[in-house]
Amino acid sequence: QVQLTESGGNSVQAGGSLRLSCVASKGPLSGYYMAWFRQAPGQGRKGLAGIAPDGDTMVATDPVKGRFTITRDNAKNTVYLEMNSLGPEDTAMYFCAARAWDARMTLRESEYSIWGRGTQVTVSS
Repeated sequence: QVQLTESGGNSVQAGGSLRLSCVASKGPLSGYYMAWFRQAPGQGRKGLAGIAPDGDTMVATDPVKGRFTITRDNAKNTVYLEMNSLGPEDTAMYFCAARAWDARMTLRESEYSIWGRGTQVTVSS
């Protein structure tokens, strides 16, 4: 199965932007539904956005809706998370995850079997 590696995390000031990348190895991403999650200190992991293999559909949940955008490039085996208007509340470890595509979009953590190790985003006020 694919392995996922995130990158792009950094320390930024409030109002800034970052683009996270998730690269897949040992297999193509084209057959997977992809999602981004984050975990803040002392909190559980929360789903942010997901994208189907064809890239035409995606789901974004509050409080990132309108600020975060998920995209994918199957040719590059990469999924991205564009994050704008960052605030201290966005400080967290960010993870990408994959699940075999079955025509269902979900951000339920338990339904994902493939995870990256995460990339840290820190936003200072």
